[in-house]
Amino acid sequence: MTLRVGLTGGIASGKSTVSSMLAELGAVVIDADALAREVVQRGTPGLDAVVAEFGTSLLTAEGDLDRAAMGALVFGDAAARKRLEVIVHPLVFERMVALEGAAGDDDLVVHDIPLLAEGDRVDTFDAVIVLDCPPELQIARMMSERGWSREDAEARIAAQATREQRLAIATHVIENTGSIKELRDRVVAVFADLREQA
Repeated sequence: MTLRVGLTGGIASGKSTVSSMLAELGAVVIDADALAREVVQRGTPGLDAVVAEFGTSLLTAEGDLDRAAMGALVFGDAAARKRLEVIVHPLVFERMVALEGAAGDDDLVVHDIPLLAEGDRVDTFDAVIVLDCPPELQIARMMSERGWSREDAEARIAAQATREQRLAIATHVIENTGSIKELRDRVVAVFADLREQA
């Protein structure tokens, strides 16, 4: 039986790294962020719908979605974010269903969903992995790795669920406050535990 697992965590908590580790261990990883980019690529109905809703000012000179401009618009405006989600979320969900349908019966299917705690899909998973680290560490990572200001980093954190809200939905917590080796060891242990459940 396919085991469906949700993977979530706040911005700069290390989800991409953990997704890669899980994939190396043999999990089928479905990345919601990657799919959200895919469904609004140039030439897609998704991009056409975004342009119809928000205008051509969100396009680059080449005709692609200007992700930075879109991000700046929706992170400061909850109503605009909702309008974008109404377009993108159904398209992403459709792709997720297709990818999951292609997985084998014995596969561990991990859905990498940054905003899982903010939505109403938690109960659709057999298990939920929450990647956890203190907000100060998230801020430090965004400032050092992405070159963001403290103000921008704090705003992104504030736009997401709280650490406590994420931990409340967890069946497995992976702490990411140490070395890559420590993180890998924790991921391997959780993966082994989930394989036993499957």
